[in-house]
Amino acid sequence: MPMTEDAKELQDDLVRLRHDLHRQPEIGLHLPRTQERVLQALDGLPYEITLGKDTTSVTAVLRGTGSRAGAEAGKGERANTTEPRPAVLLRADMDGLPVQEKTGVDYTSRTDGAMHACGHDLHTSMLTGAATLLAEKQHQLHGDVVLMFQPGEEGCDGASYMIKEGVLDAAGPRVQAAYGMHVFSSLEPHGTFCTKSGVMLSASDGLEVTVLGAGGHGSAPHAAKDPVTVAAEMVTALQVMVTRQFNMFDPVVLSVGVLHAGTKRNIIPESARIEATIRTFSEESRLRMMEAVPRMLKGIAAGHGVEVHVDYQQEYPLTITNEDETTTAEQVISGLFGERRLSRWATPLSGSEDFSRVLAEVPGTFVGLSAVAPGGDPAQSPFNHSPYATFDDGVLADGAALYAELAISRLAALSAAS
Repeated sequence: MPMTEDAKELQDDLVRLRHDLHRQPEIGLHLPRTQERVLQALDGLPYEITLGKDTTSVTAVLRGTGSRAGAEAGKGERANTTEPRPAVLLRADMDGLPVQEKTGVDYTSRTDGAMHACGHDLHTSMLTGAATLLAEKQHQLHGDVVLMFQPGEEGCDGASYMIKEGVLDAAGPRVQAAYGMHVFSSLEPHGTFCTKSGVMLSASDGLEVTVLGAGGHGSAPHAAKDPVTVAAEMVTALQVMVTRQFNMFDPVVLSVGVLHAGTKRNIIPESARIEATIRTFSEESRLRMMEAVPRMLKGIAAGHGVEVHVDYQQEYPLTITNEDETTTAEQVISGLFGERRLSRWATPLSGSEDFSRVLAEVPGTFVGLSAVAPGGDPAQSPFNHSPYATFDDGVLADGAALYAELAISRLAALSAAS
């Protein structure tokens, strides 16, 4: 039976798991209930389980029992060969966001101030579905599969913790290919798989700025050193700098999300605070921003006779997919679902991902999947991270099937080449 048909038989179970996770989202690196639900889903399956030491991660290794490719041609190789067998990695992130849900779905989050607004509940459910599919086809695996259930993608760099604890080497030899998936609540029509070779997602950095002046009475600004007007000038100057110092064909995105100062309208405060996110699409622009931003902000502060503290924080690097692995994913998608379900992006997305950490270590790719409601307008649908973002359950079985088929197909190719 085709993988997609096998996956459809799991659909009801995947929906129940997804709704359960959605009702009780957890944030950050420590997701004890989510970890418990993943372990329940894996219970009874032939996986070697390792739990994170510094996080509630789950690493599960499935040892394939299929003969090495070529055995049927008379090479005499067997599954119990002492030679290292290839391994591939499949990853799903598990954490939610500090967002108050406003979707109105009947499985709305019951945790005040927390929501699965980025679809990680779908990722987790799809990978547990793939775990079942792969266990049922263990005899077809010409190598081993590592499942990476990761907490802390949303700003906590959970992938770094798992890499440090050995997820890439969990099968013994280092994995030779890695695949991640991410659902979207807009952008593409329902059920569309999205790929891109090379830079797929931007790098992400954080900026925290504190302007230190001298407080005073609002009626006598000359007797104070007003940090508010300086901070306002800095916000404008940052936007102008991006358009005047950086090539428009190598874009930089800088958005100020926090601008805070003062307690009352007639009081000049002592300080003002700015926080911004910075997205770049090349390492060259990223390094230039790290130099240009502090230099300009310090110059503005000096011109006004105030002090400034600039904290430029490197966060996630560029998500760069491997061309060959992306081609492999595209072939598997087309084979399972048809070419019409595949969208090859011409330009990267300005979101960022800590799966970039994995792709910096081993060849792999990242696949998007639209979970817009069937017939819904992706241009009008709220995007990921919105309190109104909704994700259709109908993609769960397809995501599970793709995860599983990627592992089976890639291991067969790796085994044949060894």
